[in-house]
Amino acid sequence: MKAIYHLPGLFEFIELYRLFFPLFFSHRDWFYDWCEIGSVYGAPADCLWGGGRVGFGEDAAEDAAELLREYGVSARLTFSNSLLRTEHLSDAKCNALCAMFEKSGTVQNGVILASDLLLDYLKKRYPGFYFVSSTTKVLTDFGQLREELKREDFRFVVPDFRLNKAFDRLDALPETLKGKLEFLCNECCRFDCPERKACYEAVSRRSLGEDAEHVCASPTAGRGYRFSDAMQNPAFIGVGDIQKVYLPRGFSQFKLEGRSLGSAVVLEFLLYYLTKPAYQLRVREEIYLDSALDLF
Repeated sequence: MKAIYHLPGLFEFIELYRLFFPLFFSHRDWFYDWCEIGSVYGAPADCLWGGGRVGFGEDAAEDAAELLREYGVSARLTFSNSLLRTEHLSDAKCNALCAMFEKSGTVQNGVILASDLLLDYLKKRYPGFYFVSSTTKVLTDFGQLREELKREDFRFVVPDFRLNKAFDRLDALPETLKGKLEFLCNECCRFDCPERKACYEAVSRRSLGEDAEHVCASPTAGRGYRFSDAMQNPAFIGVGDIQKVYLPRGFSQFKLEGRSLGSAVVLEFLLYYLTKPAYQLRVREEIYLDSALDLF
């Protein structure tokens, strides 16, 4: 069994992936042989159906579709707005993206969503997609997660990160349901945060053009995202965990967050999760280091 990674930045980091994909697919000896790239997910800026994170992606959709088609990587549109109403389904921009990505290339593309209203609409209008149940549903109750996994509509389900290590219940799942679980590895959000769903709903409201203010109560909110902080989170899933704990248990799908971050941080994720330590500097040099580069 191999670990399948789902990477952030379909509309944010295409230039990074334009450099990284040739290395990954042409120099496989530089990278762990027990992992593959399953998809790249994201949504463009000002996307009505967007959710989870405020969209900043400005890369051209055509460029993103072409790059992923070239390397046989699935594209996932992140349409995880949980507050959509019927009048929002006719949005021209989102429908145009669906029309573009539904049948782009030989690898099936998908949609990450949180709204059953949108799910029903997409199933009828764009049946070529597969669907992923979004972590923005905040499924912290294991009974709810199990019922979500049973739904035939979803190829994968991303549970709330706080269930990442609930092995007493995860191990009891049948193999068919284990294969549908997609774990969020590198979440930096406070493990005991009581406002995670409210935070996601605020993002959904902003995507709809509504006033929505959510102030994070975490004592470290002012620091922003730091990978070193995420590594200290009780729910963090590291490379060793994937190899020694999750894969032997039958879990193979892993999601990396990072759409709202910078490409330099996302590169660190690619180095840590996919690249053998002996080749991490080589990959860095190929992507952005040269003797004339001034960072400060």
